[in-house]
Amino acid sequence: MRAGLFCGHPMQRIELESYLNQYLEVDRFRDYCPNGLQVEGRPEVRSIVSGVTASLELLEAACDQGADAVLVHHGYFWRGEDPRLTGIRRARLGLLLAQNINLFAYHLPLDAHAAVGNNVQLARVLGLRVGGRFCEQDIGCYGELENPMSVAALAARVHERLDRVPQVIGRLDRMVRRVAWCTGAAQSYLENAVTLGVDAYITGEISEQTVHLAREADVAFIAAGHHATERYGISALGDHLAARYGLTHRFIDIDNPV
Repeated sequence: MRAGLFCGHPMQRIELESYLNQYLEVDRFRDYCPNGLQVEGRPEVRSIVSGVTASLELLEAACDQGADAVLVHHGYFWRGEDPRLTGIRRARLGLLLAQNINLFAYHLPLDAHAAVGNNVQLARVLGLRVGGRFCEQDIGCYGELENPMSVAALAARVHERLDRVPQVIGRLDRMVRRVAWCTGAAQSYLENAVTLGVDAYITGEISEQTVHLAREADVAFIAAGHHATERYGISALGDHLAARYGLTHRFIDIDNPV
């Protein structure tokens, strides 16, 4: 018997993959990587470790927990990536294959999902009401704060609830009611958010040109961290699987300051 999480009800890998692909509506997305099962492991799954990124540290933690599958938002095989299995890539894939662990990865389908998605889960954490979707493939969300507050107060809430000091561009005393947001590296959606008439835009990262756009549009821009804004969707997805199928699930947060 393997150590750690080896318990729970067994489920066939093929059944789990089929459910995840259907639940997350994988076929409707044009993405930069393959969504679904990326590395095949043992055919029966009882325990899952989830995390934001399939780093070697996360994979080693999954091994320590005796996981049958690893479930992540950022997996492998990105478009334009060097396909050779050398160095870091070999170490990661070699560990999964040696331990016979499945790797499931869901990128844009997880961002956009209406129940466990990164954007709706970030809204839950920050107290944002989802009013609708925007941008290509309906990736981003817009809505309102439960109670209007200043940019400074909103930044303080982000700091408190995400445990990250955000980078803020804009007038700190400006009142915020309407907000748009998209987790991760979605700074390029700022212009789309501006057309919605929002007071603030929240995402994970910021680029040099974004500062000028935010200032000129008079929209507060809050960069709250790529990793920090995307911790909640994959954890919620793992919990959903545990509740539905009786699998054992543990979210492991490999800290990343970016």
